[in-house]
Amino acid sequence: MSRCSICRAEYERKYMSQSTCGDSICKTELRRQKERQKAEKDSIKKRKEALKQTSHYHAKAAAAVRAYVRARDEGKECISCDTLLVKRGAPGGDYDAGHYRGVGRAKHLELVEMNINGQCKHCNRDHHGSYHEQRPKMIERYGLAAVEKLEADQEPRKHTRTDLQAIEAHYKAKLKGLKNEQA
Repeated sequence: MSRCSICRAEYERKYMSQSTCGDSICKTELRRQKERQKAEKDSIKKRKEALKQTSHYHAKAAAAVRAYVRARDEGKECISCDTLLVKRGAPGGDYDAGHYRGVGRAKHLELVEMNINGQCKHCNRDHHGSYHEQRPKMIERYGLAAVEKLEADQEPRKHTRTDLQAIEAHYKAKLKGLKNEQA
């Protein structure tokens, strides 16, 4: 015998997930309890979301952009040297998504796709991006006018949460499309 979770009366279970005696009042009350629990969970989720800083969304957007760039540039040469960018299972990834204009000096360009290119770890980390070796290949890839425009870009970009969420969604969709093309 089992006890009803609402009226506490004993009853014989007909199936394992049955938690009420089967009375329509008990069933209705159980449904209401579940609706209240769901509403409470949704409320908690919204409050937690409201507590998140803009930096949380910025980090997620930046990660999405870098993931897309690494997938886009896989199989190409490093933007600074002739190393072929391929996955080999190295710890921490096989190559980086390096910035032409570094984030320390040009934070406003951190999420600009043209500013980010596949770069071997040696050039990106050990040679701090190899700016002078990177410029000729940037010109080859994007054209002189585009590179000069990027170099002259000093326009500040103040992204809102909504903007950052849209950037993240955009690059996740582009990454998914790119992976579907490659498959």
